[in-house]
Amino acid sequence: MSLALALALLAATPSAEGEIREVIAKMEAAWNRGDFRGYMEGFKNPDVIFVSRGEFQRDWQGTLDHYIRDYGGNPERRGRLHFSDIRIEMLSDDAAQLISRYRLEGGERPQDGINTRLMRKVDGRWVIALNHVSSKEVTQ
Repeated sequence: MSLALALALLAATPSAEGEIREVIAKMEAAWNRGDFRGYMEGFKNPDVIFVSRGEFQRDWQGTLDHYIRDYGGNPERRGRLHFSDIRIEMLSDDAAQLISRYRLEGGERPQDGINTRLMRKVDGRWVIALNHVSSKEVTQ
């Protein structure tokens, strides 16, 4: 890696990390108010790759449909989502790896798990291009 590229990556990192953290915070807030379309704004549309429970979701719309079908309706069904222990590694000026814990409390399916995400900067904004979820259901 050239020195100029390394310096450019270092200079971009705090701003990019802050932008990525903002995307995740907005997603959390959208979920918690029941705005699944707002939550999905954090994902690359239409071709996000989403892996959960050993399965691929179809695409952006398939993932949105899954959330509405499985978590839509009243707040008691949806639960409250919280991301924590967010770790971001910049891979380039337009790509980052994000690993975080999440907890879905309440709702019909409370969960505790880890997200592994490939973030890409597309058209000037950070989005999740690949999302892998490893979760376990928790008893309340």
